[in-house]
Amino acid sequence: MCGIVGYVGGRRVAPLLVDSLKKLEYRGYDSCGIATLDGGKIWIKKDRGKIDDVDRKISLNDLPGMIGFGHTRWATHGKVSKSNSHPQTDCTGRIAVIHNGIVENFSELRRQLKRKGHKIRSDTDTEIIAHLIENSISSGLGFEEAVRKAMNCIKGRSAIIVAERGFPGLVAARTGSPLILGVGENEHFIASDVPAFLDYTRKVMYLDDGEMVVLKDKPRFMNLESGEKLEKRVITIDWDAKQAEKGEHEHYMIKEIMEQKETIMRAINQDESEIKRVANEISRAFGVFLTGCGTAGKVCQTGEYVFSNVANKHVNYVVSSEFPNYKNFLTKKTLLIAVSQSGETADVLEAVKAAKEKGVKVISLVNVRGSTLDRVSDITFLIKAGPEKAVASTKATTAQLAILYLLAYACAGKLKEGKKLLLETASKINDMLNPRYEEYIKRLAKKIHREKNVYIIGKALNYPMALESAIKIMEVSYIHAQGFAGGELKHGPIALIERGSPCIVLTANDGNENVMGNAMEVKARGGFMIGVGPKRNEVFDYWLKTPDVGLASPLVNIIPVQLLAYHLGVLRGCDIDQPRNLAKSVTVE
Repeated sequence: MCGIVGYVGGRRVAPLLVDSLKKLEYRGYDSCGIATLDGGKIWIKKDRGKIDDVDRKISLNDLPGMIGFGHTRWATHGKVSKSNSHPQTDCTGRIAVIHNGIVENFSELRRQLKRKGHKIRSDTDTEIIAHLIENSISSGLGFEEAVRKAMNCIKGRSAIIVAERGFPGLVAARTGSPLILGVGENEHFIASDVPAFLDYTRKVMYLDDGEMVVLKDKPRFMNLESGEKLEKRVITIDWDAKQAEKGEHEHYMIKEIMEQKETIMRAINQDESEIKRVANEISRAFGVFLTGCGTAGKVCQTGEYVFSNVANKHVNYVVSSEFPNYKNFLTKKTLLIAVSQSGETADVLEAVKAAKEKGVKVISLVNVRGSTLDRVSDITFLIKAGPEKAVASTKATTAQLAILYLLAYACAGKLKEGKKLLLETASKINDMLNPRYEEYIKRLAKKIHREKNVYIIGKALNYPMALESAIKIMEVSYIHAQGFAGGELKHGPIALIERGSPCIVLTANDGNENVMGNAMEVKARGGFMIGVGPKRNEVFDYWLKTPDVGLASPLVNIIPVQLLAYHLGVLRGCDIDQPRNLAKSVTVE
């Protein structure tokens, strides 16, 4: 889940790398470092901490040269420390490597290299790659071939960029983790995500799994296993740098929450013939699965209810990390719908791989054109949310939900009705997201921001949204939060309720008003009841009104909780966009 970026061209590289790394910091922020090539030497600066802090301490910008790479880390192997930060080098300092991923056979390779006399200085799996390359060069291989051999030795999902002292360029390769080449005028960028170079170019070339590129004057692509040369086409992406910036907002998260005024509209602007075609595939399939991780997983779980309520259709939600356990149910008649903001989530890609091995057709809902999930899917719906930089997903969530609603209504033969409902919902969200509404939620945040626990209950379509609400509150404010199906409270969780315990109740005008009975059970034990929904109820101590949109209630009910999570985090002094221990794109299993 680390961020990596490299550059070969005519600009002074260190300031460019520092700027690019800041745009990738959502991928990891435990430590950072850069390496540059100049005067036949590799120059390295690195330390633990965020990029601005490290730059102030050791002046990353001062390094010389016009070729180099940088890394921002989310720790896997080895604690957060200067010695474990990247770049990592070989015994002699001839080779420098940055890495995103995990070397699964790290321990075995480390033992082998130590027996050969290599001095291992860090606890990282990344350093092993540098020594493997060094070992191959010392046995007579050229630099490029040594990198290829090293990548064929390691197991697991990885992406690397490598520099050699005296080599007038960089070599990069991937086996699972993302790498994208940015094509400029007489310059090239290589990064784990597009925002790293959006200020310089929107033209990209994608590396697929098992591929490598040599960046000198012109990029040369090759197959990692065979060494065979590959041709790649240049694609122009439709994001721009301005979309990826905060603008007038203090944090990306609040900007992205407010953008839901437009992003739901964009999401439902899909090719209707394609929606109907996929709906027919769903109707004909013998077994339909929805899969995703974290927030996207809760979107899928909501989709299970949506298909049942709207289309009378049974679909199965399975969290991606557990999906391979269901492979015995898969046949060529099965359909998998995979949901991911980044399109690079490791567990989702492993679920898709398991499905493909059984001949399953894969439909994806993804935000990033050209991402791995987009390219391995049979059909892709782009959710069109634009860059989402905050770790806590907001606008992508509701965009994903909107497309699942479209598919469900299309399966029921009611696509026009579904689209009308979603357009009305988007319009009402536009009205709801106003300064007065946000101020009212801020007042609630002030009342409960010192609490240690928050509970959320929902029923039917709003049960998965109760789970998602808990995710939002935990990841942004660090308050322990749990979501429950309303009817499950009396089967154990109600024992946690104390006088004043905040409990959020997600309600809707959808025939499931008996969730209010569950709310009364909490109120009777002294809970502080926070209602979210279209109707005020006497049980509520605080009411966050949402529009009455019937079956589309998950799209409107999650938004006030997103705002509450944001303001709780602000009041508690949390790092809103980059919460501790988290990263945006989970590219390791």
